[in-house]
Amino acid sequence: MTVKQAYSKYYLQGSVLSKLIIINVAVFIFFLLLENLAFLFQVNLSNIQSWFSFPNDIVTYIKRPWTIITYGFLHSDFRHILWNMVFLYWFAPIFLNIHTGRRFLNIYILGIIFGALSYMLAFALFPAFANTKGSMVGASAAVYAVMVAATIQSPNQSFRLMFIPVNIKLWWICIGKILLDLASLKSANAGGHFAHLGGAAIGYLYMIQLQKGNDIGTPVENFMDWLVALVKPSEKPKLKTVHNSKKRTAVNTKIKNPNQAQIDEILDKISKSGYESLSKKEKEVLFKAGKN
Repeated sequence: MTVKQAYSKYYLQGSVLSKLIIINVAVFIFFLLLENLAFLFQVNLSNIQSWFSFPNDIVTYIKRPWTIITYGFLHSDFRHILWNMVFLYWFAPIFLNIHTGRRFLNIYILGIIFGALSYMLAFALFPAFANTKGSMVGASAAVYAVMVAATIQSPNQSFRLMFIPVNIKLWWICIGKILLDLASLKSANAGGHFAHLGGAAIGYLYMIQLQKGNDIGTPVENFMDWLVALVKPSEKPKLKTVHNSKKRTAVNTKIKNPNQAQIDEILDKISKSGYESLSKKEKEVLFKAGKN
């Protein structure tokens, strides 16, 4: 299999979960190679990494506003990225069993953002962190948001861990991890634990609002659509002349009133492969169904 074929199979045709894991691993490998080259040539790269890490003070953040997103795709070491990706691989499919890939991406990005805000707020409010300078990396806050969202959706989902012949329910794992973070607030990584709690909080709020019919991730979705529109050339609509009014009515009716089987098939495809995998016709059918 060539690199191009692997890219097409595992990334372009992959689900949103697969793409997120691949992006995280690719960024980790890139910086790992960069660090090794820096060591060989005795070059200090700490300044470069700091431009993508989230700072704990507002003044530095104002100079680097992009770090509220970029920090979530950096990891400090192999164990750090390993456990984040393992937990994401466990929890995300539970959420994706019901919700679309776009909603999953919404909660993931919201987790990164609110994890960062919780981290900065903790350093600003508590005297224990006075005059402490630092920065944060890692997708943990996003993973916590997904974990809590999946737990609220399916609290009794069971896991069977290796070498432990006992079924462990998802809500046990969720509560256990949150209690562990609360017990670790006086540790050296206190800021990271506050970020975890921030991610968990937005995961809870997201699902509670979603159950009321409010998707608070819509602004994130709209912003990402805007970014995609900036870099993706717009497709010119093909002009089609229909001389027979009866034919035109039949075509419009077919698109305007898709049956439930069509809609369910499209939603299943979104759940498995993401919205981007839809064809132009499928997107139009879904759009028409949404308007009705």
